Amino acid sequence: MRRFLEVLAAAALTLAAAGTALAQSQTSTPAGGASTTTAPAAAKAQPQEDLPPPAASGGIQGQNIFEVKPEVKRDASSEPGYMQQSNGQRNAVQPGNNAPMWRGVQAGKEGYSSLPKSQAPEAGVLIQGPVQYPGSRLTTAGEAWRQVRNQYIIPYGAALIAIAVLALAILYFTKGPLGQHGDPETGRKIERFTPFERAAHWSNAIAFCILAISGIVMAFGKFFLLPVIGLTLFGYLTYFLKNLHNFVGPLFVVSLVIIFFTFLRDNWPQKGDLRWVLSAGGIFSKHEPPSYRFNAGEKGIFWLGVFLLGSIVVVSGLVMDQLVPTVDYVRGTMQATHMVHAAAAMAMMALFIGHIYMGTIGMRGAYTAMRRGWVDETWAREHHAYWYEEIKSGKVPVQRSKPIVIVADRGDVARPA
Repeated sequence: MRRFLEVLAAAALTLAAAGTALAQSQTSTPAGGASTTTAPAAAKAQPQEDLPPPAASGGIQGQNIFEVKPEVKRDASSEPGYMQQSNGQRNAVQPGNNAPMWRGVQAGKEGYSSLPKSQAPEAGVLIQGPVQYPGSRLTTAGEAWRQVRNQYIIPYGAALIAIAVLALAILYFTKGPLGQHGDPETGRKIERFTPFERAAHWSNAIAFCILAISGIVMAFGKFFLLPVIGLTLFGYLTYFLKNLHNFVGPLFVVSLVIIFFTFLRDNWPQKGDLRWVLSAGGIFSKHEPPSYRFNAGEKGIFWLGVFLLGSIVVVSGLVMDQLVPTVDYVRGTMQATHMVHAAAAMAMMALFIGHIYMGTIGMRGAYTAMRRGWVDETWAREHHAYWYEEIKSGKVPVQRSKPIVIVADRGDVARPA
């Protein structure tokens, strides 16, 4: 044990002596008076670019991306007095970034674009020039369109539709459904609408309802639907309805044309129309004024709703779908077309709400007439007395469609369907 302690003490003394000698060698001054630390100092003072490049090691070198600093180059905005430069000085150092250039952009000045004019006629126009639409200030066209839409079309359109619904609700709860306050039904039926007329009507009605619902959601959905279902679901729903609107639109056009020519013959002005209008269709009395197959109210729906407003909505809708040839589809065209389309559609919806009311809960027997095609003699005499007289006199047949017969399996005996 004593021997082991002596060896350990000798090792400790040896290490201490070696450390002292090493420290003295680093701080000692050699002959000539120069310090041994001058060589590293000289190397540190040597310019960095004069140092030889480090030896490249083989393979791909890695680098921490967080240590990579972006290369910052000085530009014209870094020069002293940049904000005090005149337009001429600014144009010399930064062409295209001066007040006259940006005033031209705001005024609708067209710049360069590599896109062909045939495909993008407005590609070089960053901001539309100032215009003044009805109801807007003199401002850029996009802002003028926004003002008309948000300050007039949306609020007044919503008010018009709300007034129509409120008026019909008051009429229903005060007067109730119209019709059949007199004699009971006779059981003898008259064909009011043929199968073709009903098919045309329902095709047009379904297309109209899809367009009206999708249009209401796109115009007013952010006010009453977005707070309920949230932004994500509302975005998906609106996107779906927008595409459905664009797809059903051309189908509505075709069905509207068929509706117009199918019912045109019986919608010309006739005897009794003025009297019907002056008495408000008998709403405030117990008896409806006599009329032919369609009364003055139905004729008003036909000419004002189907023909006039329908034509405006159809033409403007086809332009917005870019289906009309030779039209210059630029922003100004689409903005003006949208304003016309939206205003006409609001008026059409308000008008057709009344038509839907009278054809469903507003008049007894009206919905059955369009669904099944037949009405009782009592209904025809009460609501369309002149038409009923024509049928009784033989001028108008009781059944205008061709009867369907089913041939028996045996023999030549046939029976009506």
